Amino acid sequence: MPVANLKHKIKIEKSLTKKTTMLSGNSFGIYFCLTADYNAVVYFKPLNDFFPDTAFEVKNGILLNFERDLIEEDDIEYALDVMTLFNKQPQLVLKTPKQVAKVKNAINLVVEEYNTAASYIMMKTLLKVLLLSLIRIGNENFIAQDLKQKRVFDFLELMETSFLKETKANYYAKELGITEKRLNQILTEKLNLTAKQIIQQRQITEAKRQLVKSEITIKELAFELGFESLSSFSRFFKKHTGVSPSKFSVDLK
Repeated sequence: MPVANLKHKIKIEKSLTKKTTMLSGNSFGIYFCLTADYNAVVYFKPLNDFFPDTAFEVKNGILLNFERDLIEEDDIEYALDVMTLFNKQPQLVLKTPKQVAKVKNAINLVVEEYNTAASYIMMKTLLKVLLLSLIRIGNENFIAQDLKQKRVFDFLELMETSFLKETKANYYAKELGITEKRLNQILTEKLNLTAKQIIQQRQITEAKRQLVKSEITIKELAFELGFESLSSFSRFFKKHTGVSPSKFSVDLK
């Protein structure tokens, strides 16, 4: 992947304010505040969400913002572990010098690659090393999460494995043991989106990913995503992206 295209997938900045622009609402954000040898803090912005207000109070930090498809090209277990990391808690406290050193080394490698060669394969590899380090530390420091946040995580985890076959909010509500109305209340409160909107956003992300890979036809993709016809998929895609799937494919070439 050309470096110019990579810059649309990931960006790094040395500060975070409420005016900072993310790559998209459907991207992950991590703000590293590593000024101490212990009790350093890492703040998370999950998909379709925002950083906690306390993150904006920190003046010295490193912001890492990347699109979700950078983790979705690998195995599903890794992607789900990343989703868990971002949805389990708004921040991660690094409690020991060893934890701080591990994260500092990992983020420094990511920043160095970003500022120099910016190889797509290398950036993905270094990003994975960083995320896996945070996942392990998060598991070590796990704290109880509130029930609503757990519902959000459970929904997102279930959706990742089921959205190709199940696109109705009622299915997810039944699987979680709550009403569809309650599910939408929780998701709207936490993510400012309904279950249907999140599922549709995931379909669009998957459609773009498949169109980039160009391994199946648009008609095959439409049926894979659960649409009854090519025309209904084309209308759906254009409504959410502004262009038809065929035009999107042409623009990639």
